[in-house]
Amino acid sequence: MVDVKNLNYASLACVLFQRFSVIISDGLLAFAVHQYCRYLSRRTSGVSKSWELSLMVSVLVLANFGLLIVDHIHFQYNGFLFGIWLLSITRMMEGSVIQSSLLFAAALNFKHIFLYVSPAYFIYLLRVYCFPSTKPGVPSRPSVSLFSPVNLIKLGLAVISMFALSFGPFIYLNQVPQVLSRLFPFKRGLCHAYWAPNVWALYNIADKALSVLARKAGFAIASSPAALTSGLVGDVQHVVLPTVPPLATMILTALSMVPAMVQVWRRPTGPESFLRCLVLCSYGSFLLGWHVHEKAILMVIIPLALLAVECPKTARVFLVMSCTGHLSLFPLLFQPAETPAKVCLMLFYTLASFFGLKTILGQDKVRLSWLEVLYLCGLGGVQFYSSVLHTILGLQSRLPFLPLLMTSVYCSLGVVYTWICFYVDTLRPSKPHRL
Repeated sequence: MVDVKNLNYASLACVLFQRFSVIISDGLLAFAVHQYCRYLSRRTSGVSKSWELSLMVSVLVLANFGLLIVDHIHFQYNGFLFGIWLLSITRMMEGSVIQSSLLFAAALNFKHIFLYVSPAYFIYLLRVYCFPSTKPGVPSRPSVSLFSPVNLIKLGLAVISMFALSFGPFIYLNQVPQVLSRLFPFKRGLCHAYWAPNVWALYNIADKALSVLARKAGFAIASSPAALTSGLVGDVQHVVLPTVPPLATMILTALSMVPAMVQVWRRPTGPESFLRCLVLCSYGSFLLGWHVHEKAILMVIIPLALLAVECPKTARVFLVMSCTGHLSLFPLLFQPAETPAKVCLMLFYTLASFFGLKTILGQDKVRLSWLEVLYLCGLGGVQFYSSVLHTILGLQSRLPFLPLLMTSVYCSLGVVYTWICFYVDTLRPSKPHRL
């Protein structure tokens, strides 16, 4: 089991260890949800309302379809990691800044994917903790006179101590270069083997379409050494459009976060502004990052669920986003025998989310537009083609990547749409997000 050269290893003991270790570690996620529900209870008036919000948060996070299939079927430990992250978010909402920073640093050292949201932590902590307001609850204009070097030192020591604990052994053994080479795999290409539903999926399909049209028009177009639709991991050169280097994705990702960070710096309207900035940083990293995995969509869905239970506009965004993001995870379970299970589980979660949010927020307040309903119906069409029609038409050998391409590109449209909607709502001035 621990022999790294032993391929295709399988045993009942190994399977039991993997399954039960995931189930047990999910206890941390349940504890984090419990802590967040306690926070909601303390700031919500009315026992009935508090209970409804807590129940809805528990359903949206603990019964999350994406976490279920990624951890318990595809097998990973995301629930455990999201538990640490959710605890960090909860402590930040409660005002326990140092605890939140320690927990986030721990999550980041467990898995560097949390680097996606570090700008939200940085700007909020700098603005609220290092430039504290003179009047509690009322943000002051940041100035040098408000700067607290003591708070900055306390914050820095907390974060550095966690990183020292994590990287100390690697520094001692002179293995830091090896760690960094695995944290940032720039040679693996712009996209994963299965394109994550982001901007680069749309960019890839645009390049593919332009190359086909150019050849039909008689232009001499060279083929890429590694085809975009080969389904293989590797650095790929675009044929017509400019090839995107890692630096370009880093710059675009950073630029996508700037408006949200400026909003927090100028108008830090309490912990909700932090949480909204967190979601937007996750969105930007997922949509524009280098070699993004499809599972990273959960970095958007989970914190978005925390906002959805209290804001009708965010609930609408969440419903479209969760349907889109969760369906984009379907290719992880590619065996035909798994199709009924994943379809039924997603339908159950979607219906529970839809009717639950409409119940606690109001039937008339959570209403999808006809365009959104039409798009969600299209998701069903994409899945029907991928699981049924593609095989009936006999295209498995000639166009094996087509179902994945359709899923990725169609879901990309929904993710980009919800990102724009959520960004506009966040930047819109002078409006209460919560009920």
